[in-house]
Amino acid sequence: MWSDTLLALERAHLLRLLAWGGTSMLVGSALYVLLTVRRTGSALLRHFAIQTCAWGLVTLAIAATGMARLAERDLASATRLDRILWLSVGLDIGLVLVGATLAASGWWLARRLGVVGAGIGVLVQGAGLLVLDLRFVAITARVL
Repeated sequence: MWSDTLLALERAHLLRLLAWGGTSMLVGSALYVLLTVRRTGSALLRHFAIQTCAWGLVTLAIAATGMARLAERDLASATRLDRILWLSVGLDIGLVLVGATLAASGWWLARRLGVVGAGIGVLVQGAGLLVLDLRFVAITARVL
């Protein structure tokens, strides 16, 4: 009975990840092209755009792989999904912390705006993924 509900919830989560990854790639690419066309020398924005596009591509790949492997789950598989979700939440928190550390150290230690932009890009992507994963964890906690 709950297997079909979990399948629908997992599909919706993966669709949100696809939307996040696609939007990130689109925004990152558009920003990079805009900076190139205008010949603006903003290292902060350029590195932010590169990180946004790269993490969007990674998110798209992960979500597309998940969509290809969607299937109804038994109890053991549902438990495995729950553990993987908590691992993802931990990795997302790590991304936020790495991005914040990169941005702060790039500013305070080296005064390099490219490093600050890359750090902000990683932080934004990690925070977005954290919100999406925590939302899915909260929903699945009620089903499992």
